[in-house]
Amino acid sequence: MRQLVYCVVALVTGVVPISVVRAQQPLEIVRRSLDRDWTDFESRKNYTYVQHTEFRIAGRGGRLTRDHSETDEILILAGRPYERLIARNDQALSEKDARKEQEKLDKELAKRLREADEGRSRYDKERAENRAYLRQIPEAFVFRLAGEESVSGQPAWILQADPKPGYRPPDSRSKILTKLRARIWIEKATYHWVKMDAEALDTLSFALAMLRVAPGGTLHFEQVRVNNEIWLPARILIRADARLALIRKLRAEIDIAYRDYRKFQTDSQIVDTREN
Repeated sequence: MRQLVYCVVALVTGVVPISVVRAQQPLEIVRRSLDRDWTDFESRKNYTYVQHTEFRIAGRGGRLTRDHSETDEILILAGRPYERLIARNDQALSEKDARKEQEKLDKELAKRLREADEGRSRYDKERAENRAYLRQIPEAFVFRLAGEESVSGQPAWILQADPKPGYRPPDSRSKILTKLRARIWIEKATYHWVKMDAEALDTLSFALAMLRVAPGGTLHFEQVRVNNEIWLPARILIRADARLALIRKLRAEIDIAYRDYRKFQTDSQIVDTREN
């Protein structure tokens, strides 16, 4: 289930005067947003934070109850994010498990330092592939302006995105775009995607079809303005009727909350930058 967690889109900070935008056309807004460095990697890697994930499964009566939770500390390791497990079910790890996590971190750091060039090349390739995938968004949807709203104190356009009739995805990965509709909040000043609600219109398959999400499954994603300089994830909520390994059918939720953003300085000092 954790494979669904990282369906996140973020766009880079960079103020563009509204006067240069050609009349607030929805497609133009989307294209300008995708012209940004959508990962915001150079700014994002300056922050560490805590990621708390709750997995909820429907019981016999159909009521969702917490199955388990995991809390990870996201660190910057050799210039790239690294997840270190720090708690299960809101309880700190035992000394034995904490020692194992530290050993895993030490091994990963040694590996990243040893394979720095190779790892960076692989990461850059993945980023290029993801960028090419996102470039299909303006081709795959029909957009209309649905209103305006303030998100984290910043004005944003609300865009409705519906599948475009006749769109032909160029590869298997892009086929997922034909099975979604969404409402997207794009901040006016920087063109970040600051909130999104998406719904599955057809069955979605992940992990070589070992996980299938039924039509009606939803994804909610929102970001928050941190330190008045960057948008960072605040919450992801996934609701779905799913089938695991093509056998076990279940109704589930994955609820991810992000907190304790701290700026990571090059001199290894951690400075608290949380907003009050």
